[in-house]
Amino acid sequence: MLGKNKGKLLTKYVPDYVVFDLETTGIFTSKDEIIEISAVKVRNGKVVEEFSELVNPGRPIPYDATRVNNITDEMVRHAPCCKEVLERFLEFVGEDILVGHNIHTFDIPFICRDSEKYFGKTVANDYIDTLRVSKVCFPEWKHRKLSDLADYYGISTDGAHRALADCRMNQKVFERMGEELNGHKNVTVKLCPLCKQPLKKRNGRYGEFWGCMGFPNCRYTENI
Repeated sequence: MLGKNKGKLLTKYVPDYVVFDLETTGIFTSKDEIIEISAVKVRNGKVVEEFSELVNPGRPIPYDATRVNNITDEMVRHAPCCKEVLERFLEFVGEDILVGHNIHTFDIPFICRDSEKYFGKTVANDYIDTLRVSKVCFPEWKHRKLSDLADYYGISTDGAHRALADCRMNQKVFERMGEELNGHKNVTVKLCPLCKQPLKKRNGRYGEFWGCMGFPNCRYTENI
């Protein structure tokens, strides 16, 4: 869904959503391009539809990118341009909440950049970053890569670093973390009384305090 304002970052579980993932020529929105967009649509916790298309970036794919995602110049030579694939992806998504791992700092900036470039508007869907959710579920962990979470839950990582395989993996991980957030396991989550997103312990000038993970949209704080 396109709009004037980018969607809000949420930290909670929802049963209906679209998990998405991108493969790109690199990590910088200032110079790199999307080369694959994949997504899985979920209803009541179950995958009901999938989307996956390669994208011709109009430039050679760097060796370092191919080494990670195994996408070559030959594979994208006859693929459609980003505008065509992005338009179909946004139609697939509709008004659903988007879900993905590390999408707040990586995938969302890429699709917002290209939506503004090609359509003059940004992506207005609210979104959930499972990396942020994992910080609530596993605050003591030092590393929270998608593969770390999959290994913890006994979920296969076969095909990792191709977008559709990562979507399928991420969907299963999100469902398992949803169980933890909903209290099926011994996870205590303190919620913001204003927006109902989790509160997180933060360090400030006068010591620790509870701060809403919906910041900067929600600026609720509470003394410890």
